[in-house]
Amino acid sequence: MRAALPAVLAALFIRVFVTQAMVVQGSSMKPNLSYNYRVMVEKVTYRFVHGPRRGDVVVIDMPEENTLLVKRAVALPGETIAVQDGQVFINDQLLEEPWVIRRGGMDYPPTLVPPGHVFVLGDNREESRDSRHFGPVPVDQIGGQVRFIIWPPDHIGELR
Repeated sequence: MRAALPAVLAALFIRVFVTQAMVVQGSSMKPNLSYNYRVMVEKVTYRFVHGPRRGDVVVIDMPEENTLLVKRAVALPGETIAVQDGQVFINDQLLEEPWVIRRGGMDYPPTLVPPGHVFVLGDNREESRDSRHFGPVPVDQIGGQVRFIIWPPDHIGELR
């Protein structure tokens, strides 16, 4: 019994502060991530090294949502973002997004991302509930970065 306590505490520490496995619950990140993909979320970097960077796939814990959201950070604090006809503009410059296959969805007027926030979008823009719906996300609601796909077997590897 005494040996179990340190193991449980170590596992709890790892899950809370280091890494966590989770299941993707939607189609907003297709084709890069899809329903029931299992992914590993790395938590250390955002807590101790730096905040989200453009292009990072992040996990968001929104109080009004039933599940964790998985989205891509596209605009950072102090930048002005706009989405027009499926194209993203950062500070009036077209953002090259090699990760997006399915453009579309609703437009978003030019908006300044406030300090301590990021603007997130799904890669499958037509089916994504993202910052175009709920606005920029406070960085403290971002739980970590999706680093690896661990299921299904034919997609195992680092997420790009």
